[in-house]
Amino acid sequence: MNEHTIIGIKATITAACAALSAWLGWFGWLVVAWVACLVVDYITGSAAACRAGEWSSAVARDGIWHKTGAIVAVIAAALADWMIGLVVNNIPAVTLPWDYAVLLCPVVLVWYILTELGSIVENAGKLGAPIPAFLSKIIVACKGSVDAAGDKLAGGEEKEDQ
Repeated sequence: MNEHTIIGIKATITAACAALSAWLGWFGWLVVAWVACLVVDYITGSAAACRAGEWSSAVARDGIWHKTGAIVAVIAAALADWMIGLVVNNIPAVTLPWDYAVLLCPVVLVWYILTELGSIVENAGKLGAPIPAFLSKIIVACKGSVDAAGDKLAGGEEKEDQ
């Protein structure tokens, strides 16, 4: 490949990423990251099972059903966001102190991304890669923070200033 071809490829990739960013926005990138994590987790989990001589189609199907359930949960969160937005934006008696676009779905997506990342790291260890202990701890801590934020949104914790 000559230099002009490489520059053309780089420019095309950059333009595609810019167009995708403009179209998806930050929320769309969360969805892309989650889907990528789903795929990588399934592949690394299958590879780890093959390495251990424990791969079975029944377990692989269970993994797909598990991921299908997660997809349904994210869709439910997106529908809940859509419904809340409709109510807040169209019923004058219902107001929030901020503009509502999305709230539930991003929190749910981040929770699932962290869950998948934890599984990917675990699979990497099963494949023989050394895993820094702090990586797993940070993923667990982040997931705990998202859990706490979700609980707070749902009214599961009393506010400290009351």
